[in-house]
Amino acid sequence: MKDIIKKTIEAIESADREILEKTQRRLDNLTKPLGSLGKLEELAKRITGITRKENPVIKNKVIFTMAGDHGVVEEGISAYPQEVTPQMVQNFLNGGAGINVLARHVGAKVIIVDMGIKIDAEYKMPDTIKQMSDAGCQMPDQKIGFINRKINHGTKNFIKGPAMTREEAEKAIIAGIEVFESENKKIKIDIIGTGDMGIGNTTPSSAITVVFTGKKTENVTGTGTGIDAKTLKHKVEIIEQGIKMNDPDPKDGIDVLSKVGGFEIGGLAGVMLASAKAGVPVVVDGFISGAAALIAYAIEPKVKDYLIASHCSVEKGHKAILDYIGIKPLFDFNMRLGEGTGAALGINIAEASIKILEEMATFDSAGVSEKTE
Repeated sequence: MKDIIKKTIEAIESADREILEKTQRRLDNLTKPLGSLGKLEELAKRITGITRKENPVIKNKVIFTMAGDHGVVEEGISAYPQEVTPQMVQNFLNGGAGINVLARHVGAKVIIVDMGIKIDAEYKMPDTIKQMSDAGCQMPDQKIGFINRKINHGTKNFIKGPAMTREEAEKAIIAGIEVFESENKKIKIDIIGTGDMGIGNTTPSSAITVVFTGKKTENVTGTGTGIDAKTLKHKVEIIEQGIKMNDPDPKDGIDVLSKVGGFEIGGLAGVMLASAKAGVPVVVDGFISGAAALIAYAIEPKVKDYLIASHCSVEKGHKAILDYIGIKPLFDFNMRLGEGTGAALGINIAEASIKILEEMATFDSAGVSEKTE
């Protein structure tokens, strides 16, 4: 394991239990029946433990949306061609995608990272209000960044051999660590969200889920971008072939990533590890982000303390991931877009939970009588 990964995981500590207990006492003294705000209370408490701050601030919000292509697409497991991956990246940069809309809504910066798109596209960053308006962006104040950390031009077809070399898997994780740390030095991030873009990436995500959870392939494999029943059956068969051929070791997260994973999945795992090291809450998006969380969790189980599951994806493998790690989603809106859209909404909820902790009056300060014995 490369030194930067080793040093990152060695620096990850469990959430601060003392602050968790203090926050619970504060929550219990707010003007409401005990526990009456449910998940909002639990979330506020978790964020104080993650940040090690009794009065955390959520101001600087960043969503890391990582993109990559997958060699297994040549097996006909996707409803869309790989050309869509760079086209959607350009749409992100134009400010016209779902993640842009929801990130603007919550005031989050979106950083797009090319981790392994098949082609070397020349992306254009709109630099004027008119250009962004012409591109279909209704609100030109979007904060967008683009970083090229391409490991390779897409992964290999994993039914013919490993998706990537172990060295490439390590490079992907390191890229994620470095992307987070670079941005954190600039603005001191308070909370992050994770997102993805990559045609065919539900296939490696399902494979990763099978390897770690031991679930049957058909029980964790969905229709992705909208394949039919015949293609879904073929997709299941391809995943099983890939796992049988490569025999990934579930005790070694980097091995699993290299055998059946994706560059964007590795990058997101790196982002999660770096965020945990820095004491920054990680709001995890859907199925692909969940697969990245499995990789990060396998590499360092303490990362679990920092993971906030935003939602439960329609992709049925996502529930298996959340159950395996032991985290519960904040909501279930039947979403399956990816990009970081669920994470954006989760960040909004996280911010609301902290406002309740900070702004609600206590029984004493409000002059309200507490519950009688």
